[in-house]
This record gives sequence, structure tokens and C-alpha cells, in this order.
Amino acid sequence: MAQHDVEITISKSGEVKVHVKGVKGKGCLEYAEWLAEVVGKVKDRQLTSEYYEPETKAKIHLRTQQQTGN
Repeated sequence: MAQHDVEITISKSGEVKVHVKGVKGKGCLEYAEWLAEVVGKVKDRQLTSEYYEPETKAKIHLRTQQQTGN
């Protein structure tokens, strides 16, 4: 099974940058859509060379876990 990494950087101004690594083809867009739901509106999108490589068949299961304080 291929390993997928998601690198998230948050600047002091609150801007969030996300780099999805190890996902070939359009599969990275699944991560991007999920993260947009969590983080908010997408300001800009830059596709890497991995986007243009042949897709690998893989299912991506993403979930969000929210913790509440007492």
C-alpha cells in the first residue's frame, strides 16, 4: 500500500498551505476537497508533477475527529 503524506503549514497571518505527497493522479484532489471542508475556502491551487502521473487504484478514507473540552 502506498504511503500518502499531507504537509500542512499555517502562517502567522492564519494562511494555511497544504502539500499532498505520494498521491498520483487526481486522487490528491480528494484530499484537497476534504481539507477545504475542514479549513475553509481554497484561495489558490497548484498541481505538482504527481498529479499528471498515472493514477494508482486506491481507496482513500478520510475522517475528521473533533474534540470537545469540558
